[in-house]
Amino acid sequence: MSIFQLPDEDANPIFPAPHLANLDGLLAVGGGLTPEWLTMAYANGIFPWYDEGPILWWSPDPRMVLFPADLHVPRSTLRHLKKKTYRVTLDTAFEAVLRGCSEMARPDQHGTWINDAMIAAYVALHRQGYAHSVEVWRDGALVGGLYGVAIGAVFCGESMFAKADDASKVAFSALVPALASWGYKMVDCQMHTDHLARFGATEIPRAEFLSKLSVLTSVEVSKKSWLDL
Repeated sequence: MSIFQLPDEDANPIFPAPHLANLDGLLAVGGGLTPEWLTMAYANGIFPWYDEGPILWWSPDPRMVLFPADLHVPRSTLRHLKKKTYRVTLDTAFEAVLRGCSEMARPDQHGTWINDAMIAAYVALHRQGYAHSVEVWRDGALVGGLYGVAIGAVFCGESMFAKADDASKVAFSALVPALASWGYKMVDCQMHTDHLARFGATEIPRAEFLSKLSVLTSVEVSKKSWLDL
């Protein structure tokens, strides 16, 4: 299958149908990282992921998702939550969380895909109320967290990091029940990892994901939801 070339950043955002992606999930190249491009992408089940060079846009099949009722919290993480080992907040240090994610060493990955352009783009998206972060603190220091994009009743997880035991797991385990209580119906985990599978995430066909997405992106959730946990 061909990889689609998108117009430049100043043009109106337009994407090809996600099912036209190649077998790896790569759909298109080019476009921009403005809030308009990003919100259009997420609303259509597409996300940017690239290292250097032009922007690459993806829509993998199958798609890894978590339905909040299926959340499984590991015992070690439950102990941290019950003992309140950490303090968990929302949207209090968004850029710091992005930079924490960008600095994490990951297996089989050289460098980071969260470059300065991506950080600037998601900070702009955060200022518009679409991108959100979860922060995990210990003794006043940021030791973990995650960030993602909220579209309708879907939270699209992007990345997480931990500098202390189970800190990113605490962030995820605290966020998902809160999302459910606010009316969110699905967490988009994008691609399979054993780590997310242990939390109850599962793979579904892209067509099923897109069908659910088309309904859930039009669902309104609480406007007062993103407060301290």
